[in-house]
Amino acid sequence: MPNSDICGTPAMTAKINKQTHFDAIIIGAGACGLMCAVQAGFSGKRTLILEKNDKPGAKILISGGGRCNYTNLYASPQQFISQNEHFCKSTLSQWTVEDTISFFETYGIVGKEKTLGQLFPESDKARDVVKVFTDLCRDLGQEIICNADVKNIEKVEDSFIVSVEIDGIPEEISASKVVIASGGLPIPKMGATDFGLRTARKFELKINDTAPALVPLTITGKDQPWFEQLSGNSIFCRVWNDRASFEENILFTHWGLSGPAILQISSYWRPGEYIYIDLLPYQNIAELIQQEREANGKKMLLAYLAGLYTRKFAEALSDRLPVEKNLASLTKADIEHITSLIHGFKVKPAGDKGYDKAEVMRGGVSTDELSSKTLEAKKVPGLYFGGECVDVTGWLGGYNFQWAWASGFVIAQGI
Repeated sequence: MPNSDICGTPAMTAKINKQTHFDAIIIGAGACGLMCAVQAGFSGKRTLILEKNDKPGAKILISGGGRCNYTNLYASPQQFISQNEHFCKSTLSQWTVEDTISFFETYGIVGKEKTLGQLFPESDKARDVVKVFTDLCRDLGQEIICNADVKNIEKVEDSFIVSVEIDGIPEEISASKVVIASGGLPIPKMGATDFGLRTARKFELKINDTAPALVPLTITGKDQPWFEQLSGNSIFCRVWNDRASFEENILFTHWGLSGPAILQISSYWRPGEYIYIDLLPYQNIAELIQQEREANGKKMLLAYLAGLYTRKFAEALSDRLPVEKNLASLTKADIEHITSLIHGFKVKPAGDKGYDKAEVMRGGVSTDELSSKTLEAKKVPGLYFGGECVDVTGWLGGYNFQWAWASGFVIAQGI
């Protein structure tokens, strides 16, 4: 049986009531699947959620360090990556950020803004978010079956036959609609699988190339020791490439780079490419040095940089900059070199930390295969895809939850 102190609802059972007619079977009790079940319940529809883990909302529970950044005040289609940049507009307009905020406030969760529009529950407890859904599923008669490993889905005439093992016991369940809300590939230890992608392929739907996103980047070879010595140092920067630019902290690690700005740019980075870092955004290092040497030309460059950054970071720059010189003795070429490095620090990552450390998956079921208004597969009536398995990937900071809630709502209107 599921963990009752997390779920606490009779809607969660270990066995399926064979006499119950379900309007839809939902694969996955994550953000999309839970919202879909609740919204369907509001319309008087009965759904069955099949969840592979031993409790619902496993990824919600660990998100934001267990605090759950459940939406972003500034969410709009511009913060989502897809081969069809317009596809998410319909879904995000049908269920807005205001709808998310109102929904959670109705059930006792008031948001508090942290940085850059990120909303967290006042309680800082992700389990409060999950409890909203499990309580509503109980009240609305929506069933959640945990430890349910779906093996196969077949379409027979106007129905779908779902083959599932519940606590290892094979079952077959039928419904006229099936919702694939099983997530993407990140964090396999949390039960992530390629089920959504496999199902799409089974029904001959196109898959856009997938890759880890919102993921730390690795540095190897001769540059690794330089980054390794700075492990633990965090600096506010602007990070960019030809596709995007972000201004947040970066974090040096023993294997490369992490921190919010790096996670953000990782979604736009491709292997073999460079990223660029402005280590002093909003300021001009050449002008700052000129002002300082007029006041104190004898100050060493190392001491000056140690005032802008940590001493450790300033010392790390010693093999890249003429830190042994005082400010007065810096030549025009020195200043140009310092400016180039500080405002255009060039990094060529070797790779990323993979799905174990990725927040989300980039790519997925092609939006060409889905109705933008309903998220129903065009070729397979009654089959819906929502959440992370679709080729819609949000920025860091609550955007992916907003997509999940919105896609769950939209699908519920169609089932």
